[in-house]
Amino acid sequence: MQISHVGRWLPAFLVLAAIWGNSFFFIKIAVGALHPLQVSFGRMLIGASVLLVVLLAGRLSLPRDPRLWGHFQVVSVVATTVPFTLFAYGEQYVSSVVAAIWNATTPLCTLAFTLLLGSEKATATRMTGLGLGFAGVMVVLGVWQPLQGGQLAGSLACFGAALSYGVGGAYMGRFLTGRRSEPPMVLATGQLVSGTVQLAVITLVAGVPLVDLSVPAPVWWSLLALGGLGTGLAYLLLYWVQARAGVTTTSTVTYLLPVFATVSGVVFLDESLSWNQPVGALIVLLAIAVTQGLIRPRSRRHLAAVPD
Repeated sequence: MQISHVGRWLPAFLVLAAIWGNSFFFIKIAVGALHPLQVSFGRMLIGASVLLVVLLAGRLSLPRDPRLWGHFQVVSVVATTVPFTLFAYGEQYVSSVVAAIWNATTPLCTLAFTLLLGSEKATATRMTGLGLGFAGVMVVLGVWQPLQGGQLAGSLACFGAALSYGVGGAYMGRFLTGRRSEPPMVLATGQLVSGTVQLAVITLVAGVPLVDLSVPAPVWWSLLALGGLGTGLAYLLLYWVQARAGVTTTSTVTYLLPVFATVSGVVFLDESLSWNQPVGALIVLLAIAVTQGLIRPRSRRHLAAVPD
């Protein structure tokens, strides 16, 4: 992969990483006063509303193909409805930094499912980078330390969200990303509209009010940021980058999230930071460079005969 080619989508890639990395900060604030389903529904509703306004301003319309809406329903379940709720649940028990670290395992999950679907090939460079990234995540997490209290349930919920993202990324790559008949804006809006309807039904069936007007102002500001930036703008960037960099490459954006989440979590939420987290973050950054082909393993010629 040439650096000039990377430069076409790298700025949007970094903006997406910054937005999603700080989303865990906003989730932590919101879930302190709201039910996890209310957090998920609120961010989805706001995100869909933002994209609908932009869609109308651009004189674009939602697609009418029922098969495409069927794909929207599937990808909404695995890429928004389930992971949004699991992360909100998990952050009741673990820090925003830990949640972001678990989210960094998404590329490993995405790669496994893209291989099953045959969307992309696993080259030696990608496999080496993903393996190194997994090692970095384990260092940041401190797997040698026992989990206490609700930390296990919270961590499992966050890892389940990462697994769901992996399925969603692979499905998007197979059936949605790169469609020439619909621009990224239309695809992103369709997905969020579908997810909003899903979460509205699920939340009401669970007996949880859709909106809690009694929560303090910081919670509302967090939901607005989470929905407008972390959901609306972020999913537009996601479709745009995927169409240019591929599903597996785009999924490595999650490797950067712990870096941004650590800054916001430590500075604004007073969350603790141990030595293994910055060390693991450096390993993760090295993994990104390897996965992007900016650093090539010396033994690559012995590991694979298929060029990138």
